[in-house]
Amino acid sequence: MKGTQLGEFEELVLLVVGVLFPEAYGLSIREEIINQTKRSVAIGAVHSALSRLEEKGFLQSDLAEGTHERGGRRKRIFSITASGKRALEKNHEMRNSLFNQIPEMALKTIKLSGY
Repeated sequence: MKGTQLGEFEELVLLVVGVLFPEAYGLSIREEIINQTKRSVAIGAVHSALSRLEEKGFLQSDLAEGTHERGGRRKRIFSITASGKRALEKNHEMRNSLFNQIPEMALKTIKLSGY
């Protein structure tokens, strides 16, 4: 298994694969990221992230049956593995832990200063 760290975009892709289960494939993942984040995302970036996540063992994929609307072409459907679930949980715990360590006064100061 390649490195086990999740980059911000990889984490986003992994989360969206979970949201779209059991219909997570390249184009649907891209569209959901755009809808959820209002961010422009190239399909190539999504495919690259999916490949990295699969290499790391965080995702697995299977080919679905071809459909008439796709001219018989098959979609590659992605799902989260047990390792991917653990990586998401680890990131979630770390972010929550760090957020919970911010003193309330620091958050008030940020609001007052316009940040």
